[in-house]
Formats: sequence, structure tokens, C-alpha cells
Amino acid sequence: MRIGQGFDAHAFRAGGRLVLGGVQIPWESSLEAHSDGDVVLHAVCDALLGAAGLGDIGRHFPPSDPTYRGIDSRLLLRRSLELVAGESYRVANVDITIIAQAPRLAPYVETMREHIAADLQVSTRQVNVKATTTEHLGFTGREEGIAALAVILLDG
Repeated sequence: MRIGQGFDAHAFRAGGRLVLGGVQIPWESSLEAHSDGDVVLHAVCDALLGAAGLGDIGRHFPPSDPTYRGIDSRLLLRRSLELVAGESYRVANVDITIIAQAPRLAPYVETMREHIAADLQVSTRQVNVKATTTEHLGFTGREEGIAALAVILLDG
């Protein structure tokens, strides 16, 4: 068994689409990023790759490569899973925490779980997503951006 952790954070920018956990969230801002800015899936990719000892998302999908400009992070997650499966690992479970003062994410958590489970080829029972605030502390509390943490367990 292998454990990996992932973290990502992005600042808000005016306009665009806010995508978290593969779900488009109605909001007046998007997240500044080279890809679609999905901090949830970026954290999961880092946890997945880290658990398998394969580095991180930036190593495999560098922001300097125009191929990944605006890419759907669900594609990055599926590709990360392929890399991990190539090392003979499979996902046992993943636990994700989204840190955001706004927008309110509870209505979207179940759909996020479904998307992540589908992309990781596991049951939704193996995927946990929760959202929390920082009670107005720090950059997330000031509504300047969103952060996400992920922990994953792989069986080998």
C-alpha cells in the first residue's frame, strides 16, 4: 500500500468558468491557471502521482507546454491514473478537502464525487469530498482564491 498527498491553490480572476472536481460551479470568477484551474483535481493528481513515486502534476503536464493550455483537468486525472496503473497500482480510496470561503460548494459535492470516481475507475464509496471555510482567515477567507488537499491510498 502507498499513501500520497496533494495540495493546490489558485487565485480568483474575473470572468471565465469556475470548475472544481470536474463540475462547473456558477460563480462570477474563475481560477487563474494554465489549465482549467481545477484545484481539486490538481490536488488529486499530485496525491496519485506522489503515492506511486512518479513526481507531480507539473512534471508530467508542465505549464510551459502549450498542449495543456486550458485543458480539462479530468483528462489530466485520467492520464495520471494511467501512469499509476502502469506501475501496477490501483486506487483504494481518496479523501479531498476543498478550502473556500465562497462559493458555497455543498450542492456540488456529490457530483464531484461521481466525476472523480468515474475518472479513477472506482466506486463513489471510495471517494470522499468535503468543503470547509477558514472562517474569513487567510487568502481563502478573504475570497481571493481556493485551495484543495487530497490524500490517496493505493494498493499495489
